[in-house]
Amino acid sequence: MFFTYVLLSLSDAKFYIGFTRDINRRLLEHNQGKSASTKPRRPFKLIYYEAHISKQDALRREKYFKTSKGKSTLRQMLRIDLKSNG
Repeated sequence: MFFTYVLLSLSDAKFYIGFTRDINRRLLEHNQGKSASTKPRRPFKLIYYEAHISKQDALRREKYFKTSKGKSTLRQMLRIDLKSNG
C-alpha cells in the first residue's frame, strides 16, 4: 500500500503533503527533524491520509493536494479551523 498524507504544522498552522509506504515511520521522521523541508516547522500532527494500491495513484493525489484547489478541498473535507490548530 501507498499512502498520501496531510500533516498540520502546529508551529505555523500550514499543511505538509506527502506520500509514503510507512505512514507511522514517516510521521516520526518529520517530527524528529529528519526531513530538511519540514524540520523548522515541527511539530506535526497527522490530520488525514488515504491508502492507495498504486504508487502512481498516491503520487497523483499528492500532486493534487499541493495545488490551491486541492488545499481548498482539504479544508472543506476536514473543516479545519487552522487558528485553533484543529
